[in-house]
This record gives sequence, C-alpha cells and structure tokens, in this order.
Amino acid sequence: MDRAKLIFLESQFIPLIYKIDPAVPPRWGKMNEQQMVEHVSAFFKLSSDKLRVALVTPPEQLTKFKEFLNSEKEFRENTRAPILPEDPLPVRKANIQEAINELENEVKDFIDYFKDDHEKKTMHPVFGELNFQEWVQLHHKHVKHHLKQFGISI
Repeated sequence: MDRAKLIFLESQFIPLIYKIDPAVPPRWGKMNEQQMVEHVSAFFKLSSDKLRVALVTPPEQLTKFKEFLNSEKEFRENTRAPILPEDPLPVRKANIQEAINELENEVKDFIDYFKDDHEKKTMHPVFGELNFQEWVQLHHKHVKHHLKQFGISI
C-alpha cells in the first residue's frame, strides 16, 4: 500500500481544505466549496459501507476501470460520476465548518472501518468491489482532483 497516500488522507488533506478561498470560483464544475466537501464526505461514507450504491459499470469494463484506478492518471476536469445528477446536490450542513467536521469524521471512520481487515471490500458504483488499498488509491485521486478544482495543488 502507498503509505504516503494514506498519511495524506489522514493528516494533510483536511488542512488543505482550509486554504480554499471561498471568494475564488472553482476552476471547473458547478459545485461550490461546501457542495464539494459534502460530496467528498459522501464518497468516504461509500467506502466505509455507510452508503451503498449498486454497480453501474458493465462487468466486462471493470478491468479497464481498475487499470485507471491503479494508475497515477488524474481524473479529467468536469468528470462526473454516473450516479450523480447533472447539477450539484443541495448542501446538507448549515455551513462549511460543519461540512468539514463531518468530512474529517468520515475520513477517520473509513480508516477505522478497515483497521482490522484491509482485504474486506466495499462497492464503488464505477470501480466495483474495492479493498482498503484500492480505496486509499481512489480517495487520494479523488481528493487531489477536487483540491485542484479549487486551486490547491499537491
């Protein structure tokens, strides 16, 4: 497993969110900062089996998607998950701080969920069943994409 990516998710990711300037519009996409944070929070809930969504990728395409997942290729700008609506979901939290607090808890819960068994798997609707290492890879790729969207490069 890429320990550096796990350390990034555990301790470096959340502080970078605080560096996002809410006065600066995102480089692409329709989400505002809070919608992005809540979106990423839901993504972590998916990995820790708190949120379940069926597989939408045809089984014969999973190998190709897993190759992308395991590569260092980045998500393209404006990449939209096939299970999400065209327009961003409305915010659920009262403010950005509450959204960040929830995200911080979800990151911890994800790590705790896999603490005793890194090989157990949970479903991602595009990439299929993923173990801890695969989720770390995907979360890192995903949060890096959204940080870049809001002008934070890592």
